[in-house]
This record gives sequence, C-alpha cells and structure tokens, in this order.
Amino acid sequence: MGPDELNYTLKIDIVNNMIIRILGIETSCDDTGIAVLEVKNKNIEILSNVIASQIDVHQKYGGVYPLLAKREHEKNLPITLKKALSRIDPASIHAVAVTFGPGLSPCLWTGVNFAKELAKKWNVPIIPVDHIEAHLLMSLLDHEKNIFPAIALIVSGGHTQLILVKDIGKYKIIGETRDDAAGECFDKTARILGLEYPGGPAIAREAEKTESRKSEFRLPRPMMHTKDYDFSFSGLKTAVLYHHQAQPKKVQDSKKYIQEMASEIQQAIIDVLVSKTLKATKEYKTKTVILGGGVAANTELRKQLREKVQLIAPTSALSTDNGVMIAVTGYYNWLRKKYTKDYNTVEADPNVRIA
Repeated sequence: MGPDELNYTLKIDIVNNMIIRILGIETSCDDTGIAVLEVKNKNIEILSNVIASQIDVHQKYGGVYPLLAKREHEKNLPITLKKALSRIDPASIHAVAVTFGPGLSPCLWTGVNFAKELAKKWNVPIIPVDHIEAHLLMSLLDHEKNIFPAIALIVSGGHTQLILVKDIGKYKIIGETRDDAAGECFDKTARILGLEYPGGPAIAREAEKTESRKSEFRLPRPMMHTKDYDFSFSGLKTAVLYHHQAQPKKVQDSKKYIQEMASEIQQAIIDVLVSKTLKATKEYKTKTVILGGGVAANTELRKQLREKVQLIAPTSALSTDNGVMIAVTGYYNWLRKKYTKDYNTVEADPNVRIA
C-alpha cells in the first residue's frame, strides 16, 4: 500500500494491515540522531536509535558553536547511519524524515542535504519535519487516547513555548520566550557557577545534593505573574551573575554555595514554567499538559508538574534531540501526505514556527 492510498487519520490504531518504516534524521543543534521507526498494524516499534553527541567538542566553550557543530555532523552522519542500519535492510525503508527547522542554519542544512542524497539513492520520499512539533508528538508516542485540547510546554534549546494543542496539526502558540529560553538560562548560569556544559543536567546534579527545594538565596522569578504567557530568563541569569560576583572567592568555590545556588536556579525556572502552564490550563480549560524538549528530562520539573496536572512526557532518554522523534513526526506527516519526491523543494528554515 502506497502513501497515496492511505486514508488520513490522527489515530494510529485505526491504520491496520500496513507496514511502514521511516528513517528519521535530526541535526538541528549539536546532536546527530538517526533512528528507524516501524509501524506494523497497530504497533509502533523503534528498530534503532543512534545518537552521536558533541558535548566534548563544545564543552570548553560553554555553548554550541554552529560551524563546529556542522563539521561534527558531517563527520558523524555516515557513521551514525551505518550503526542505525546495522540490522536493517535499507531497501525496507519507505521514507526519509529530516528536521528542516527551527535550529542552527549550518546544522539544519547538513542534515537536509544528507537526507536528500539518501532519499535519492533509495528512491523514496523525503518528509520535512518541524523540530518543535517533533518534541510535542514524541510525548504522544505511548498515548493514543483522545487528550485534546491540551497545553504543550516545549522547553528545547533556544525555545520555551506554551502551545494550545487543539489536535495533532492544529496548534496555536500562546506564549514564548522574549529573550533567553530556559535551556539557555541553565547553560549560562551553570557557566557562571563553574559547572560543565550542558548546564541543565549539571545544575540538576548539584541541586539534588541539597536537602530541600528551599535555599537561603532568593532569586527573581521573571514574568511569573504577568497576565500573558510569555517568558523571560535573561534577568534571572543576570541576578545569578551579580550575586556570584558579590561573593568572596572562597564562597564562590564552596560546594555549599554552588549546590544552594544550583537548587535556587532550578527552582526559579521551574516556578515560572509551572505557574504559566497552570494558568494556561485554567484559561483554556484543558486537563492535560504535554511536556517536550531537552529540559523535559529534568526530574524535578516533571515531578512538580505531575503534582498539579495530568502530565504526558517522553522518557528522559527521548526528551533530548533524537532521530526517533523525527521519525514519529515523519509518520504523522506521511499520513497527512506531507512528503515529496521533488527533493529540491525541501530547504532548511532555521526560523520556522509551529503555528
């Protein structure tokens, strides 16, 4: 059965008697991810999931350098593909899905061009995938029940967004970051404290060493009580910098100070995210929150959201950028006939918006 013969449906379990294999490619930032997803009758199975990390390359800079990331993607893509297909016949792949945006332009183009060449070689369609939608749909992989409308909190890299999800493919951004996103704030404040990159996991590890969520320090919660749903974390970063600079060197380097500050930074970010999300669920009368993006791996954020709402989120391992989420979204796009064999029409768009 070819894609043109499919009757479009948002519910996977209605699509019977078919086998589809989609290869997903993710290169929006500093992780090279390739995965193969198989949909057989009612079941979705991840056949492979390989990620090549660039943490060691960017760690000394405390952030991602786009041209370095592009170089690493060029090196890692063939190797990652070989590993992802080690037990899979390329002839069994029905389509190649690839992130076309948003993200870092050099990185996106590297993935898109690689996907084009692969699709041409295999004579299969290419499926452009929105990175933010992929984080959102990744959370729904094991949740087939009707949960809409829902509020999605996507906290990924330079993006912090609240999205009203009326259905799959029907989105409205109701709030987003005006400057530093939550992930960027984690990275920058971690660097101030002398912690390693990426900042989110580093701060979470230090925060876990404290005995409670409370700290003797009190940092601002920017825009937490504004009437809109927008975010701003640059002020929090600045407050951490000034507080750190005001301390004697002995205090700055002490384990207690670093742990207490890490705990307060994490809680300040969580307070803002949870507060805005809860406000949105009340206004839009939704019961479910979909959590996605790299910061979604934060255990404390998940815990505190689950205390307040019905939360749907991917496993921590699948919260960060990966090929699985691209293949999953590629499958939904396949059903929606959002694919092409006119490869020249597929281009990277670093500024694309989900809605």
